[in-house]
Amino acid sequence: MDPQTAATAHKEFDQAQRELDRNNVLAALACLERALSIWDDPLWHSRFGFCIAKERGQITRAIELCRTAIQHDPGNPLHYLYLGKVYLVVGNTYDALLTLREGLTHGHHPELQQLLDSIGTRKAPVLSFLSRDNLLNKYLGIIFKRLGLR
Repeated sequence: MDPQTAATAHKEFDQAQRELDRNNVLAALACLERALSIWDDPLWHSRFGFCIAKERGQITRAIELCRTAIQHDPGNPLHYLYLGKVYLVVGNTYDALLTLREGLTHGHHPELQQLLDSIGTRKAPVLSFLSRDNLLNKYLGIIFKRLGLR
């Protein structure tokens, strides 16, 4: 690949990253598609995966793209961030939390920590000797929350 083509691809990718930082996913998707058509860099796949999950609803493909990026660069917490965001698009909070926590083990990233903090932590069950999924715990928790006791 000649240097001019590589520079064009990087320019498109940088623009996509700026658009993602501004939370403009549709514009980022367009920039990433142009960048990946010029140069298919596996390290860009996690961002592209998040964009297609958010804008097009292609969740399976998005997860595959994010996992490909993680395989190529397992120490980069950004790939875990975008995979976690894909899981949140679907509403799968459990897998999102696991992925985001795993990303923190590979390095600190402020957006990763911020997303984890925004999801929050669950309170302990009302009756600790019963499982969280027990109906008694579930409904007591709902009642106590509505009464303002929790």
